[in-house]
Amino acid sequence: MKARIVHTLIAVLATCAFAAGCGTPTNNTTNVTNLTNGVNSSAGTVNSAASNAANTTSDAANPPSLHTTTEQWPSAPKMTIDTAKTYDAVVHTNYGDFTIQLDAKDSPITVNNFVFLAKHNFYHDCTFFRIIKDFMVQTGDPNNNGTGGPGYTIPDELTHQYPFTKGVVAMANSGQPHTGGSQFFICTVDDTKILQPPNNKYTEFGRVVSGMNVVEKIASIPVTNNPQTGELSYPLATAYIKSIDIEVK
Repeated sequence: MKARIVHTLIAVLATCAFAAGCGTPTNNTTNVTNLTNGVNSSAGTVNSAASNAANTTSDAANPPSLHTTTEQWPSAPKMTIDTAKTYDAVVHTNYGDFTIQLDAKDSPITVNNFVFLAKHNFYHDCTFFRIIKDFMVQTGDPNNNGTGGPGYTIPDELTHQYPFTKGVVAMANSGQPHTGGSQFFICTVDDTKILQPPNNKYTEFGRVVSGMNVVEKIASIPVTNNPQTGELSYPLATAYIKSIDIEVK
Protein backbone atom coordinates (compact mmCIF):
# COMPACT_ATOMS: atom_id res chain seq x y z
CA MET A 1 0.00 0.00 0.00
CA LYS A 2 0.78 3.08 0.46
CA ALA A 3 10.08 6.64 7.31
CA ARG A 4 11.55 9.96 7.05
CA ILE A 5 8.42 10.65 4.47
CA VAL A 6 5.40 9.77 6.55
CA HIS A 7 4.14 7.18 9.06
CA THR A 8 3.91 3.68 7.69
CA LEU A 9 0.70 2.48 6.13
CA ILE A 10 0.92 -0.97 7.59
CA ALA A 11 -2.38 -1.34 9.36
CA VAL A 12 -5.25 -1.09 6.92
CA LEU A 13 -3.73 1.72 4.92
CA ALA A 14 -3.61 3.72 8.08
CA THR A 15 0.05 4.44 8.32
CA CYS A 16 2.50 6.00 5.90
CA ALA A 17 5.97 6.91 7.06
CA PHE A 18 8.23 9.38 5.33
CA ALA A 19 11.68 10.26 6.50
CA ALA A 20 12.32 13.89 7.11
CA GLY A 21 15.95 14.92 7.12
CA CYS A 22 16.92 15.78 10.63
CA GLY A 23 20.57 16.38 11.17
CA THR A 24 20.82 14.65 14.51
CA PRO A 25 20.23 11.02 15.49
CA THR A 26 16.54 10.38 15.98
CA ASN A 27 13.96 7.65 16.15
CA ASN A 28 11.73 7.73 13.10
CA THR A 29 8.27 6.40 13.74
CA THR A 30 5.85 5.18 11.13
CA ASN A 31 2.13 5.21 11.46
CA VAL A 32 -1.04 6.15 9.66
CA THR A 33 -0.74 9.81 10.41
CA ASN A 34 2.93 10.53 9.87
CA LEU A 35 3.96 9.95 6.28
CA THR A 36 7.52 11.00 6.69
CA ASN A 37 9.42 8.75 9.04
CA GLY A 38 11.43 5.88 7.71
CA VAL A 39 12.03 4.01 10.93
CA ASN A 40 9.43 2.29 13.01
CA SER A 41 9.45 3.62 16.55
CA SER A 42 8.45 0.23 17.86
CA ALA A 43 11.64 -1.12 16.38
CA GLY A 44 13.58 1.39 18.43
CA THR A 45 15.94 2.15 15.60
CA VAL A 46 18.33 5.01 16.27
CA ASN A 47 20.55 6.72 13.73
CA SER A 48 24.22 6.19 14.49
CA ALA A 49 26.61 9.03 13.80
CA ALA A 50 28.76 6.48 12.02
CA SER A 51 25.96 5.11 9.87
CA ASN A 52 26.81 7.15 6.79
CA ALA A 53 26.77 3.99 4.73
CA ALA A 54 25.47 4.77 1.27
CA ASN A 55 24.85 1.17 0.38
CA THR A 56 21.90 0.32 2.60
CA THR A 57 19.91 -1.03 -0.32
CA SER A 58 21.15 -4.30 -1.76
CA ASP A 59 21.48 -5.15 -5.44
CA ALA A 60 21.44 -8.74 -6.52
CA ALA A 61 24.97 -8.37 -7.85
CA ASN A 62 27.62 -5.68 -8.07
CA PRO A 63 26.07 -2.97 -5.88
CA PRO A 64 27.42 0.49 -6.71
CA SER A 65 30.06 2.08 -4.53
CA LEU A 66 28.48 5.28 -3.24
CA HIS A 67 29.97 8.09 -1.18
CA THR A 68 27.54 10.51 0.44
CA THR A 69 28.41 13.74 2.18
CA THR A 70 29.20 14.11 5.86
CA GLU A 71 28.82 17.90 5.73
CA GLN A 72 26.51 19.43 8.32
CA TRP A 73 25.46 22.97 9.18
CA PRO A 74 24.44 24.43 12.56
CA SER A 75 21.48 26.36 11.15
CA ALA A 76 19.32 26.72 8.07
CA PRO A 77 20.73 28.78 5.19
CA LYS A 78 20.03 32.47 4.82
CA MET A 79 17.47 33.42 2.21
CA THR A 80 19.24 33.93 -1.10
CA ILE A 81 16.66 33.01 -3.76
CA ASP A 82 14.55 35.55 -5.61
CA THR A 83 10.92 34.49 -5.29
CA ALA A 84 10.09 36.49 -8.42
CA LYS A 85 12.18 34.08 -10.48
CA THR A 86 11.55 30.52 -11.61
CA TYR A 87 13.75 27.74 -10.28
CA ASP A 88 14.05 24.32 -11.87
CA ALA A 89 16.01 21.43 -10.41
CA VAL A 90 17.38 18.96 -12.95
CA VAL A 91 17.94 15.75 -11.03
CA HIS A 92 20.50 13.40 -12.57
CA THR A 93 20.15 9.78 -11.43
CA ASN A 94 21.58 6.47 -12.53
CA TYR A 95 18.12 5.74 -13.99
CA GLY A 96 17.98 8.94 -16.02
CA ASP A 97 17.11 12.60 -15.47
CA PHE A 98 13.98 14.38 -14.35
CA THR A 99 13.17 18.03 -13.73
CA ILE A 100 11.39 19.52 -10.73
CA GLN A 101 9.81 22.95 -11.11
CA LEU A 102 10.30 24.47 -7.67
CA ASP A 103 7.56 26.55 -6.06
CA ALA A 104 9.59 29.51 -4.79
CA LYS A 105 6.53 31.72 -4.42
CA ASP A 106 4.51 29.53 -2.07
CA SER A 107 7.34 27.65 -0.36
CA PRO A 108 10.28 30.08 -0.34
CA ILE A 109 12.03 28.73 2.75
CA THR A 110 11.84 25.16 1.54
CA VAL A 111 12.96 26.00 -1.98
CA ASN A 112 15.80 28.16 -0.67
CA ASN A 113 16.91 25.24 1.47
CA PHE A 114 16.70 22.77 -1.42
CA VAL A 115 18.66 25.06 -3.72
CA PHE A 116 21.30 25.57 -1.04
CA LEU A 117 21.75 21.83 -0.50
CA ALA A 118 21.77 21.09 -4.23
CA LYS A 119 24.44 23.71 -4.87
CA HIS A 120 26.55 22.21 -2.10
CA ASN A 121 26.24 18.78 -3.75
CA PHE A 122 24.55 17.48 -0.61
CA TYR A 123 22.36 15.07 -2.57
CA HIS A 124 25.24 13.35 -4.35
CA ASP A 125 24.87 9.56 -4.07
CA CYS A 126 21.70 9.79 -1.98
CA THR A 127 19.62 6.73 -2.80
CA PHE A 128 15.91 6.33 -3.25
CA PHE A 129 15.94 4.31 -0.06
CA ARG A 130 12.18 4.03 0.35
CA ILE A 131 9.75 2.99 -2.35
CA ILE A 132 6.10 2.41 -1.53
CA LYS A 133 4.29 0.94 -4.48
CA ASP A 134 1.48 3.04 -5.92
CA PHE A 135 2.31 5.87 -3.55
CA MET A 136 5.73 7.53 -3.51
CA VAL A 137 9.53 7.31 -3.64
CA GLN A 138 11.74 8.94 -1.03
CA THR A 139 15.31 10.22 -1.09
CA GLY A 140 17.54 13.04 0.19
CA ASP A 141 19.13 11.27 3.16
CA PRO A 142 22.95 11.04 3.24
CA ASN A 143 22.57 8.05 5.57
CA ASN A 144 20.33 6.40 2.96
CA ASN A 145 18.09 4.86 5.59
CA GLY A 146 15.68 7.62 6.66
CA THR A 147 17.64 8.97 9.63
CA GLY A 148 19.90 11.64 8.16
CA GLY A 149 19.78 15.31 7.34
CA PRO A 150 21.79 18.52 7.02
CA GLY A 151 22.20 19.21 10.75
CA TYR A 152 19.25 21.59 11.08
CA THR A 153 15.51 21.67 10.47
CA ILE A 154 13.28 24.15 8.65
CA PRO A 155 9.72 25.31 9.36
CA ASP A 156 6.73 23.87 7.55
CA GLU A 157 5.09 25.96 4.84
CA LEU A 158 1.51 24.72 4.71
CA THR A 159 -0.38 27.89 3.84
CA HIS A 160 -1.03 26.70 0.29
CA GLN A 161 -2.89 23.45 -0.10
CA TYR A 162 -3.00 21.94 -3.55
CA PRO A 163 -3.73 18.26 -4.03
CA PHE A 164 -1.01 15.66 -3.66
CA THR A 165 -1.09 14.20 -7.15
CA LYS A 166 1.36 12.36 -9.37
CA GLY A 167 4.65 14.23 -9.64
CA VAL A 168 4.17 16.45 -6.58
CA VAL A 169 7.37 16.84 -4.56
CA ALA A 170 7.16 17.42 -0.81
CA MET A 171 9.35 17.48 2.26
CA ALA A 172 9.54 14.47 4.52
CA ASN A 173 9.53 14.98 8.26
CA SER A 174 9.74 13.13 11.57
CA GLY A 175 6.01 13.25 12.18
CA GLN A 176 6.29 16.42 14.23
CA PRO A 177 5.84 19.98 12.96
CA HIS A 178 8.85 21.83 11.57
CA THR A 179 11.18 18.83 11.35
CA GLY A 180 12.00 18.84 7.64
CA GLY A 181 15.65 19.02 6.62
CA SER A 182 16.81 17.45 3.38
CA GLN A 183 14.67 14.38 2.73
CA PHE A 184 11.86 14.62 0.22
CA PHE A 185 9.39 12.39 -1.56
CA ILE A 186 7.74 12.31 -4.96
CA CYS A 187 4.17 11.12 -5.37
CA THR A 188 3.90 8.43 -8.02
CA VAL A 189 0.11 8.20 -8.38
CA ASP A 190 -2.78 10.65 -8.43
CA ASP A 191 -4.72 8.90 -5.70
CA THR A 192 -2.79 9.89 -2.60
CA LYS A 193 -5.81 10.38 -0.38
CA ILE A 194 -3.93 9.81 2.85
CA LEU A 195 -1.96 12.99 2.17
CA GLN A 196 -4.94 15.20 1.42
CA PRO A 197 -6.47 17.59 3.98
CA PRO A 198 -6.59 17.31 6.93
CA ASN A 199 -3.60 14.97 6.74
CA ASN A 200 -1.41 17.23 4.61
CA LYS A 201 1.43 17.82 7.06
CA TYR A 202 4.10 17.87 4.39
CA THR A 203 5.35 20.98 2.65
CA GLU A 204 4.80 20.75 -1.09
CA PHE A 205 7.59 22.63 -2.84
CA GLY A 206 7.56 21.50 -6.44
CA ARG A 207 6.34 19.23 -9.18
CA VAL A 208 8.07 16.97 -11.69
CA VAL A 209 7.51 18.64 -15.07
CA SER A 210 9.63 16.36 -17.23
CA GLY A 211 11.14 12.92 -16.85
CA MET A 212 8.29 11.47 -14.80
CA ASN A 213 8.94 8.24 -16.67
CA VAL A 214 12.31 8.10 -14.89
CA VAL A 215 10.60 8.48 -11.52
CA GLU A 216 8.22 5.72 -12.54
CA LYS A 217 11.15 3.45 -13.42
CA ILE A 218 12.58 4.04 -9.96
CA ALA A 219 9.16 3.42 -8.44
CA SER A 220 8.97 0.08 -10.26
CA ILE A 221 12.08 -1.32 -8.54
CA PRO A 222 11.12 -4.50 -6.65
CA VAL A 223 10.99 -4.09 -2.89
CA THR A 224 11.09 -6.30 0.15
CA ASN A 225 10.39 -5.74 3.83
CA ASN A 226 12.65 -3.20 5.48
CA PRO A 227 14.75 -5.11 8.03
CA GLN A 228 14.34 -2.28 10.54
CA THR A 229 10.69 -1.37 10.16
CA GLY A 230 9.08 -4.35 8.46
CA GLU A 231 7.55 -1.99 5.93
CA LEU A 232 7.34 -3.28 2.37
CA SER A 233 9.48 -0.49 0.91
CA TYR A 234 13.12 -1.67 0.87
CA PRO A 235 14.47 -1.51 -2.71
CA LEU A 236 16.24 -4.53 -4.14
CA ALA A 237 18.17 -2.38 -6.61
CA THR A 238 19.95 0.90 -6.00
CA ALA A 239 18.65 4.07 -7.62
CA TYR A 240 20.58 7.15 -6.57
CA ILE A 241 21.07 10.83 -7.29
CA LYS A 242 24.28 11.68 -9.13
CA SER A 243 23.83 15.44 -8.95
CA ILE A 244 21.23 18.19 -9.10
CA ASP A 245 21.57 21.25 -11.32
CA ILE A 246 19.60 24.39 -10.47
CA GLU A 247 18.37 26.48 -13.37
CA VAL A 248 17.12 30.02 -12.72
CA LYS A 249 14.89 31.85 -15.18
